[in-house]
Amino acid sequence: MNPLPRLQKILSETGVASRRHAEELIREGRVTVNGRLARIGDKVDPSRDHIKVDGRLVASPAAKAYLMLHKPKQVVTTSEDPEGRAVVMDLVKARVPRLFPVGRLDYDAEGILLLTNDGEMAHRLSHPSFEVRRTYWVKVKGKPAPEEIRKLSRGITLEDGPTAPCRIVPRREGRENAWLEMTLREGRNRQVKRMWERMGYPVLKLRRLSFAGLSLGGLKAGEYRHLRPAEVEKLKKMTQERPAKGGT
Repeated sequence: MNPLPRLQKILSETGVASRRHAEELIREGRVTVNGRLARIGDKVDPSRDHIKVDGRLVASPAAKAYLMLHKPKQVVTTSEDPEGRAVVMDLVKARVPRLFPVGRLDYDAEGILLLTNDGEMAHRLSHPSFEVRRTYWVKVKGKPAPEEIRKLSRGITLEDGPTAPCRIVPRREGRENAWLEMTLREGRNRQVKRMWERMGYPVLKLRRLSFAGLSLGGLKAGEYRHLRPAEVEKLKKMTQERPAKGGT
């Protein structure tokens, strides 16, 4: 049986206040649980207890949700866009409160994108210390030589620092371009494009094939589904503790 959470954690998860501010609210006598003044350290059952702040009932934290979306091109990986462009949340019809994307995927790129309201897991999946694998299908202008591919895979220096080693496998060549498969363990802003641009090969197309061991399967662009319980457990296990440093 899972232990009951502390009151300040519930106030934080429901968006009332940060944990520190929640403790201040409790000390000031502004929080009640089932009609009595709350105390620091109180443990509550958000599904049964009536929690109020300044007399207003606090909603229960949303159940954790985990979705996979096939993001199309020309869609922004945010919850809203000041320029009025389409955003990934426009594609999701599921009634899940406080849902947000995990990490980034460029506006003109497509592929797998996870969405969740589990802030802790989202942070860990995005943090470079967990070395979560991301595999991309990349089309570049020009034909990189084998020694250039080896150099890029060992890591190069960008304006925000050196890149970690990655795996690059040439797949096919056209008359004026090349297709390659790349697997990275970090996810900086526009990283794949910036790496190839530094080598003199602009990226023409970019698709993320897999993320954290999950792939799109038969999902078409714009479609989404809830992750299966086994997939959620896999992600939780992956982010329980930081992996040992090693190769790709």
